[in-house]
Amino acid sequence: MLFLLSNQPNVIFMKTIFTLLTACILVFACSDSEDKIVNTTLPTIVTDEITNISFTTVTAKGNITHNGGSPITSSGFCWNTSPNPTTSNFKTNEGNNSGTFTSNLTALTENTTYYIRSYAINSVGITYGNELSFTTEESMYFPPNDATTWETKTIASLNWNQNNVQDLLDYLETKNSKSFIILHNGKIVMEYYFNGHSSTTPWYWASAGKTLTATMTGIAEQDGLLQINDKVSDYLGINWTSAPLAKENLITCKNLLSMNSGLDDSIGDDVSPANLQYIADAGTRWAYHNVYVKLQDVVATASGQTWDAYFNTKLKTPIGMTGTWLSSGTNGSLSVYWSTTRSMARFGLLALNKGNWNGTQILNTNYFNDATITSQTINQAYGYLWWLNGKTSYHLPQSQLQFPGELIPNGSSDMYMALGKNDQKIYVVPSKKLVIIRMGDTADGSNFALSDFDNVLWGKINAIIN
Repeated sequence: MLFLLSNQPNVIFMKTIFTLLTACILVFACSDSEDKIVNTTLPTIVTDEITNISFTTVTAKGNITHNGGSPITSSGFCWNTSPNPTTSNFKTNEGNNSGTFTSNLTALTENTTYYIRSYAINSVGITYGNELSFTTEESMYFPPNDATTWETKTIASLNWNQNNVQDLLDYLETKNSKSFIILHNGKIVMEYYFNGHSSTTPWYWASAGKTLTATMTGIAEQDGLLQINDKVSDYLGINWTSAPLAKENLITCKNLLSMNSGLDDSIGDDVSPANLQYIADAGTRWAYHNVYVKLQDVVATASGQTWDAYFNTKLKTPIGMTGTWLSSGTNGSLSVYWSTTRSMARFGLLALNKGNWNGTQILNTNYFNDATITSQTINQAYGYLWWLNGKTSYHLPQSQLQFPGELIPNGSSDMYMALGKNDQKIYVVPSKKLVIIRMGDTADGSNFALSDFDNVLWGKINAIIN
């Protein structure tokens, strides 16, 4: 009894120590638990970019920069046609990603604007990244070949500037225009006629029709009827020029396409042998020369058909053009195409699609690509009878001078053009999915192809489309 009493303070002390230790353990445990709750947050995520936009698919990239202190259980993208999409809308699930991830969105509707956000989920909950938007591509429209209908779209639907339209129209009318059309993705956005002209009235293409000849030459080559690197005399026989035979044999079909035949361009538009005289070796001199028209004879000979018949079968009918070739120039030596403005627009639409018409490859893509890049070393701004914008220098018809800069500074650098006498124009702009047609009389003074009118016109077009 005395022993127990004498040790009672020790027992009390031990109990006190035990109680204090227990309290400390509980305090530290609670503190550690509270720290875990405080330090675990929602993830941090960024919607990085949208790429590879097509008619029905896109690729989305996101980045989980912090998991919030808790493992990610699910991540991906959600999207809808209305802002602020959530996972209750369309979504992908890329699993427990951390860091950068991508998703391929499919089964989208073409020509539709979508809003998209990345998302990530951890034990705390879900968080969304910043919102981006994108618009799926619109499939190319081709007007039916057996109808006069042609679908349209409004300037408002493209977010273009309607306020500047009248200024453009006033300028076109003042500058002796007869017609003007803008196609976007194949559909008509603007179509106007001036000075008594109408949608059914034919007009001449002048040298803009050179591109028809270039196209037919390519078609004949893909049909296995000719090779553009062959001598012209392989098809027309010798003495089709008055050049010495050795010099004549240097001239290939490609030289006629590229305007570097070496024949004298100062004698006039007569392309009879007596008027086709040697001035330089083929390939060494660029000159805008009507000798290109001999390619029509090459195609006729190679095909065993008349030029008109082969043209109608291979190009005119397949894309629904109307029109006819009429003789022009000295002794009727030139064949000039006449058609409605819409028929010219049909050809421009074929060119925008690199020779494809509604799924049918009228002209192979490789040839068309070659036709719309620099074809020789002298005039950077010339392909196979196509004019090219965006080059560092250019030559003009009837001149051996080289000018610095682009043909049309106000025009897109990827634009290729069919340009004809007195301002007949086909402008094709792949980056903007545009085809623009202008027919009429000369805007200012007589010209062979390019004029100051082009750059001023494009300034007014830009005021609408940009």
